[in-house]
Amino acid sequence: MYIKTNAIVLSSVKYGEADLIVTCFTQEVGLVSFFLKGIRKSKRGKFKSSFFQSLSCLDLDFTYRDHKNLQFLKDAKVAIPYVSLHQNIYKSCIAMFLAEVLKTCIREEEKNLELYHFIENALKDLDQAEKFADVHLLFLVELTRFLGFYPEFNHKRLSYFNMFEGRFEAEDSSIYTVQNANVVVLEQILNYPKIDLFQNLSLNQKRRQEFLDFILYYYELHLQSFYKPKSKEILEQLF
Repeated sequence: MYIKTNAIVLSSVKYGEADLIVTCFTQEVGLVSFFLKGIRKSKRGKFKSSFFQSLSCLDLDFTYRDHKNLQFLKDAKVAIPYVSLHQNIYKSCIAMFLAEVLKTCIREEEKNLELYHFIENALKDLDQAEKFADVHLLFLVELTRFLGFYPEFNHKRLSYFNMFEGRFEAEDSSIYTVQNANVVVLEQILNYPKIDLFQNLSLNQKRRQEFLDFILYYYELHLQSFYKPKSKEILEQLF
């Protein structure tokens, strides 16, 4: 089946001396991995390895073969040319972290247009943003909406949050129920009718890191085989 689609690069892994295995989240068929032979050594090939940086948005042409783990690209072009996402060290670190999270979370080999457009729009906004220290936290909260465990919020200012059930409660009901500053930050985020990924949460570095640990643990409780991104340590050195 011939496919022409937009795609977001989630990972790019070196294979052998010259090859790459690239995993993309595509608009038309969901998660797809490609084998790019010789791309790291070829200077005249139609693909450039720079195309396949974390969270690059591309136009892809390929023939999709069912039951094949690796597909072969016919053509690839940059769909959204970023201005600063890969040049700014702070933004590129966020991109690396978000790509690692998405690679762990997205499993389906089927289209999910709402999720695709959410990611694509977030990346375009991040590329243009001047203030973005909390974007990874807000992105993680909003992403749960598409993954099926968005926190249940009733605006009654309940002070406990049951992380296993994903809801606010009036009392400490289980070992997964917490009442701390992270719950206050989560309530602050959810209080907005529509999450602005670039709102200022007024967090210092310590509080930002504590909330990141909080939301990543929430992911671990709700997603089988979820693991903390390796890039988390680098991210925390910058934010």
